[in-house]
Amino acid sequence: MESAGRRSNWWRRRSVLGARETAPLGAAEAAARLESRLEQLLRAVRAGFPVAPAAHAVDYRCSCGRVGCPAPAQHPLSFAWQSQASSDIEQVTRWLSRDPDANAVTATGRSHDVLDVPAEAGRLALEQMDSLGVAVGPVAAIGEDRYLFFTASRSVLDEDEWWTSELDTSPEDVSEHPGLRWHTRGSYVLLPPSRLADGSTVSWVRDPDRPLPDPLRVLDVLTDACTAVGAVAVGEHWLIG
Repeated sequence: MESAGRRSNWWRRRSVLGARETAPLGAAEAAARLESRLEQLLRAVRAGFPVAPAAHAVDYRCSCGRVGCPAPAQHPLSFAWQSQASSDIEQVTRWLSRDPDANAVTATGRSHDVLDVPAEAGRLALEQMDSLGVAVGPVAAIGEDRYLFFTASRSVLDEDEWWTSELDTSPEDVSEHPGLRWHTRGSYVLLPPSRLADGSTVSWVRDPDRPLPDPLRVLDVLTDACTAVGAVAVGEHWLIG
């Protein structure tokens, strides 16, 4: 594997060349933007998250070109994303160099699971976990809509009792299932620095290199937070669960 310095120099050369060909910005500015995106993505890769390239936004539409795409800029580029997902730094760097605007997803149920909740419940849960001294792992925000709590994977811990995310929901079904959702085998979530079609971004609330907590302990707090938010928001016709 190349050293970090050699990889960084290689990336800068590739970034400048790509920027000259594709970006309306100046070459140096475009290269700096691309390198910044790579460094953000590699934070998750270094933490051991398997990553695959995803579609991105093009003029508020999805780059996949599908008419009526149900999850614009929020799905993998390839149907083979599960086998494609990698935590190899060189592989992920090559993907982003070929498609500098690509978003990224991480396959769940391998090194980690993700508990996915409405943002209001996520913010409340973080306050409660900090107050109770409950370990908080990596947490990401999808714009102002959702919070993603990364945990250890039950699929890895309990091989005799694992289940797939298809028993819950698919990633594209968030509008139909707006409450708490557990992403494990067969599922994925977006990673920073992904950008959605409405201009919102995915960002880290708690760093990706934090230790992954027990999902059941985190689930307890998230369930209480979702219930509290649901009770408050009944008059606004929110659905929780």
